[in-house]
Amino acid sequence: MAQTLKLVSRTAPLLRGFPEHWAEGFLSKPEKVIRRHKTLADMPGPSAAAFIADLFLKGGLSRLHELQLEGKAKYGPVWKASFGPILTVHVAEPALIEQVLRQEGKHPIRSDLSSWKDYRLHRGHSYGLLTAEGEEWQQLRSILGKHMLKPKEVEAYSGVLNDVVGDLIKKINHQRNQNSNRTVKDISNLFYKFGLEGISSVLFESRIGCLETSVPKETERFIQSINTMFVMTLLTMAMPKFLHRIFRKPWQKFCESWDYMFAFAKGHIDKRMADVAAKVAKGEKVEGKYLTFYLAQEKIPMKSVYGNVTELLLAGVDTISSTLSWSLYELARHPDVQAALYSEIRDVLQGQVIPSAAEVARMPLMKAVVKEVLRLYPVIPGNARVVADRDIQVGEYTIPKKTLITLCHYATSRDEQYFKDPNEFQPDRWLKKEESHHPYASIPFGFGKRSCIGRRIAELEVYLALARILTHFEVKPEYPGSSVKPMTRTLLVPQKEINLQFLER
Repeated sequence: MAQTLKLVSRTAPLLRGFPEHWAEGFLSKPEKVIRRHKTLADMPGPSAAAFIADLFLKGGLSRLHELQLEGKAKYGPVWKASFGPILTVHVAEPALIEQVLRQEGKHPIRSDLSSWKDYRLHRGHSYGLLTAEGEEWQQLRSILGKHMLKPKEVEAYSGVLNDVVGDLIKKINHQRNQNSNRTVKDISNLFYKFGLEGISSVLFESRIGCLETSVPKETERFIQSINTMFVMTLLTMAMPKFLHRIFRKPWQKFCESWDYMFAFAKGHIDKRMADVAAKVAKGEKVEGKYLTFYLAQEKIPMKSVYGNVTELLLAGVDTISSTLSWSLYELARHPDVQAALYSEIRDVLQGQVIPSAAEVARMPLMKAVVKEVLRLYPVIPGNARVVADRDIQVGEYTIPKKTLITLCHYATSRDEQYFKDPNEFQPDRWLKKEESHHPYASIPFGFGKRSCIGRRIAELEVYLALARILTHFEVKPEYPGSSVKPMTRTLLVPQKEINLQFLER
C-alpha cells in the first residue's frame, strides 16, 4: 500500500487534465512488464532430417534460393535450419538484415568457408581477402581498396577493359555467323570467358586467351576447375571432416580444382614479376596499372600475393557473367526497354562506338537495368555473416556468438511488400522518385566493410559491354516465349542455356 501511495504522489501531477479513467487504468497496473528475449531454442524451423529430405527430394542444392521463399512463408522472417553439421539462422526481412549488418563489429566475418580454409591449411597456402579474418583481413582490404574502390582509380582500367570488350564483339560476330538465324548458344559460357579475360587483364595486364577462336588448354582447364570447385564447396562444407576420409571423391576433386587454380595464378604472377625484374636490371622505369604490380609494391609476402590474386580471379568473373547473361535475357524479352536503352546509349555517345567510363556513368537507364537484374538474380542469393565476438539481438531473438547467419537476399528482393510486381522485370522502378525501397531489400554487392571489393570494376565492365553490344546488335530470344529459371550452384546461375539472336543493327 505504501508503494502504491508513493507511485500516486509521483505521477499525479503528470496525469492532471487527463480523463479520470486513464489515471485509474494507469494506477491499477504499477508492475513493470519485462519481455524476455527469445533464444535459438524458441526459433521456428524444420528438423535437420526434414530440411535435408525437403532439399534433396525436390531438386537438391540447386533449390537453396527457393527454400528462402518457402522458409519465410512457413516460419516468418527469422528461422533456423541445419545442413549437415552447420546450424544456420536465416534472416529474410530488410530491417532485420540491417540490424545484423550494423552489429558486425570491426572485423566482420562473411561466412565460415570452412572447406576453403581447410584446403589452404592442407596445402600451406596463404589466405586471401575472401578467407582471411581479423587484422590480416583488414590489412588486405585496406591495400586492395585503394585500387579497387576509388572511382578515379577504377576509371584507369577502362582502356584495357574496352580492349577486352572489342574482342567480345568479335567473338559474338563469329558465333552468330555459325547459325543461319544469328543465334549465339549458351551466352553464359561466353560471358564467363569474357569476365575471366577482363579480370585477368586488370590483375596481370596481360591476356590469357579466353576469347580466342581456340582457347588455350590451360585456360579451359582453369575455367573447369572454378566450376568444379564451386559445385564441391557446398558438398564438402556439409560433410563432417571425418567423412572426407571415407568418401574421398568430393574432397579430392575439391583439392585438385584449387591446386590447378593456384598453379595457374602463380604462373601468371611469376611471369609478370620476372618481366618487372628484367626491366629493373636494365635500369628501366617500372610502371603498371595492374593489381599484381600494386600488391608487390606493398611489400606483402609473395605467398599472400598468390592467395589474393587466386581469390580475386574468382571474385569478379561470376558477377560479370551472371549480370550480363540475365541483362540480355531480360532485354531480349522486353524489346521496349531494350529500345529505350539503345536510344539512351546513342544520345550519350553521339556517334562514337567505344564509350568511356565517364560516358556510361551518364546513362541512368543502363544503371537501372543492371540494378533490376541484380534484384531479380542476385549473384549470391544468400550472403552470410558470423558475429564472432559477442551475442547480438535480431528482432525478438538473441543470437549467440559464432552462429552462422544467412541473409536471404533472394527472398527480400522478391518480396511484394517492398517491390510491386516483384517477379517482373521493371527497371523504371529505380528511376521513379516517388517510388522508394528499403535500402536493405536489395543489396547484391553486400554492405559495409565486407561488401564486394570488385563491385566498381565489375559494374564498369558490364556497362562498357552492354553499351557496345547494344550499339552493334538488336538482341532477341532464340524462340519467342522461351524462359529460363535460376538455380543455386553456390552462386545463382541459369538452370539451362540462354540462347539469343544477335541481329546486326
